[in-house]
Amino acid sequence: MDTDGHLVAHLDSKLTHTHITIETRSTGGCKFAMRRPGRRKRAGAGQVTHRRSPCLSLLQRFLSKYGWAEAPAGLGARGPHNAPPPERPAGAALAKTLRKFQKVNALPASGELDAATLAAMNRPRCGVPDTEPQLQATSTAPQTRPTPLGQRPRARPKRFLQTLRPGPDLQPKGSPQGGGTWAFAKKTLTWRLVAEGYSSQLSVEEQRYIFRLAFRMWSEVMPLDFREDLTGPAATIDIKLGFGRGRHLGCPRVFDGSGQEFAHAWRLGDIHFDDDEHFTPPTSDRGISLLKVAVHEIGHVLGLPHTYRTGSVMQPNYLPQGPAFELDWSDRKAVQKLYGSCEGSFDTAFDWIRREEDHRGAALLRFSTYFFRNSWYWLYENRNNRTRYGDPIRIVAGWQGVPAQNIDAVVHVWTWRRDERYFFKGNQYWRYDSDKDQAHTEDEQGKSYPKLISEGFPGIPSPLDTAFYDRRKQLIYFFKGSLVFAFDVNRNQVLGSYPKKMTDVFPAVEPQSHPVRHLDAAYYSYAHKAVFLFKGHQYWKVVSDEDRRRRPGLPSNGVLPPRPISGTWFDVCDVHTSTLNM
Repeated sequence: MDTDGHLVAHLDSKLTHTHITIETRSTGGCKFAMRRPGRRKRAGAGQVTHRRSPCLSLLQRFLSKYGWAEAPAGLGARGPHNAPPPERPAGAALAKTLRKFQKVNALPASGELDAATLAAMNRPRCGVPDTEPQLQATSTAPQTRPTPLGQRPRARPKRFLQTLRPGPDLQPKGSPQGGGTWAFAKKTLTWRLVAEGYSSQLSVEEQRYIFRLAFRMWSEVMPLDFREDLTGPAATIDIKLGFGRGRHLGCPRVFDGSGQEFAHAWRLGDIHFDDDEHFTPPTSDRGISLLKVAVHEIGHVLGLPHTYRTGSVMQPNYLPQGPAFELDWSDRKAVQKLYGSCEGSFDTAFDWIRREEDHRGAALLRFSTYFFRNSWYWLYENRNNRTRYGDPIRIVAGWQGVPAQNIDAVVHVWTWRRDERYFFKGNQYWRYDSDKDQAHTEDEQGKSYPKLISEGFPGIPSPLDTAFYDRRKQLIYFFKGSLVFAFDVNRNQVLGSYPKKMTDVFPAVEPQSHPVRHLDAAYYSYAHKAVFLFKGHQYWKVVSDEDRRRRPGLPSNGVLPPRPISGTWFDVCDVHTSTLNM
């Protein structure tokens, strides 16, 4: 114990032949002292040899338990909490390992067990090893799956996060950190909070709500759905969750009480939470956020390891949840490397323009991008290049008075004198009041909405495939089959030379590289300053003014070769219907 009352251990890798002793002080602390061979010193009063060193044993146990060092003999077989101390630890190897731990924790890589290192080791953390744990070569333990919740294990497994053999619902995928791992193969996974594993701190409904939200957060960025199953046979549930204390739920892993390890998980298996910890709901600024811990542990079940990347939810140590907690970009990309990106067609896409004023009263134009699919919609945050956290949302919840699903097109006609927004479905259209945030019920003459498309837009057939507004030409382009109709909004009529074939109005830049007919959606993007045509999982960009400046030979309104939608607009993902109203 130094003069500040801190535990300090010196493990100098340069001293390859050292003896380590512990000097106990009156304060009850300890200090590692190292001496070179030849300087014999008896273990007198207040001194014990390394064989009885609790500090050294705890250090090696910690580094071994969390995958930083080779586990001492017997650690895997007997479990991390009751393994015997190493017979004679190597100071140089231990110092090297400690330096690695210090480096990733942004601490001076001194190899000394100083106060800052001890603080890092004692922070609340996940029980999953930081790196793949290694056993000594003498261990011959078979690899076994974790015991299901509520059942006693037949024999304790010798590894915590085993590499599992693929079953019918598992498939091998590449790990974001290199090497291999296993990922779920099916698209909908079931989960359950087991009855014998309820927490004593929150109501059962609170626990289930938080877990639904945690699963949904992952579903918003990857092509997997998660469904709570309360009735199916336990053996068919993919992910079981439960709380316990000490020896819990038949698990070979033992919780350590309040203060350090708050949860652990098995890849493609179960999640356990230490009920001695003070878990709190997302609305609380105290204790440990159950939502953040659950999101972290679900990441492990999906196949993600720990990372020390700032901002990642997969950091091993707990950091208080901020008010805008969501998955970091690195978390999204890591899980998508295992499961792929979200793919899907759209019913319509559009930019919603609104006028605002700055502090000087000058007019500003702002826009938001929306994607509609079936009965759901997403707001796309162009500045962050991703969907808004919490989307998708039901159309009926965000757009009052318009059709609840399968909208064909949304068109915003705006000039300096006009600001009109229309929704199209089937043979009808609705006008939307952006100030009141609801559809108009009638027009200025008292006629009711919705109206027939043929009445408000003479010459336009119905139902439509899609439509978009060209502000420069003040034309609405309506698409149906392989035809395009150019509608003059000022004269309220179709231009005389239309309809035309889509391939004539928007010619292909490269042969055989055109959607030809039956578009899903089309819209002008103010973020990209270009028109995009959507069909299936692909999009075609219409040549923009910037494209023609770079490549003068490109045709006006030419259609560039297709690209995957998911490569430009990220995380437009479906979620299970049971989580839509959260």
